[in-house]
Amino acid sequence: MTENQLRDEICRVGASLFARGLAHATAGNISVRLDDGYLITPTDACLGFLNPARLAKVSAAGELLDGDRPSKTLALHRRIYDADPGAGCVLHTHSSHLVALTLCGVWSPQDILPPITPYFVMKVGHVPLIPYHRPGDPAVGDLVAAAIAERRRRGGRLHAVMLDRLGPNAWGATPAAAMAVLEELEETAKLWLLGDRRIAPLDEAAIAELRQTFDAPW
Repeated sequence: MTENQLRDEICRVGASLFARGLAHATAGNISVRLDDGYLITPTDACLGFLNPARLAKVSAAGELLDGDRPSKTLALHRRIYDADPGAGCVLHTHSSHLVALTLCGVWSPQDILPPITPYFVMKVGHVPLIPYHRPGDPAVGDLVAAAIAERRRRGGRLHAVMLDRLGPNAWGATPAAAMAVLEELEETAKLWLLGDRRIAPLDEAAIAELRQTFDAPW
């Protein structure tokens, strides 16, 4: 996509997330990787009402080149891009069921949710919990980069992490791909909470079949 197309796509994704209740008020942000830097939503912007021309364009070093002041989570987004060369878009929301999950208790710090559905196993995979830090704390970038590197050492790849009490960061090659990860992650949290966190995970044989057939990232 051209830069102008990516600007429009960020706004389309933001409006879609907002309209479906996956983002609210001015919580959340979206960025994309460019050849010469990044585009990211402005600080305190509502994802439902973004203006393509007002998106912040920053250099590879994080310097503002054009548009409004970038989101305070820019440093975290840049760490994700540096840690995962395949990431082309990063999304962050305060999705209700995922935040509620951290308040009620996640499945484990290494996997906030058990593998209860095939599409969660196929499209999302492992999602670790990042301990609570204030919004915008630069220490979070180190923790997320370390989690990505650890999963790579185990022969896998992360598509999302969960910031305790804040919300998910999900990424993919394109804005549409990142949104699909976020949607599946939020829906799985909803299902597990509806089941009172007692739903049994898929057994290892079922997961192995998904790995073999669909290259599932679990």
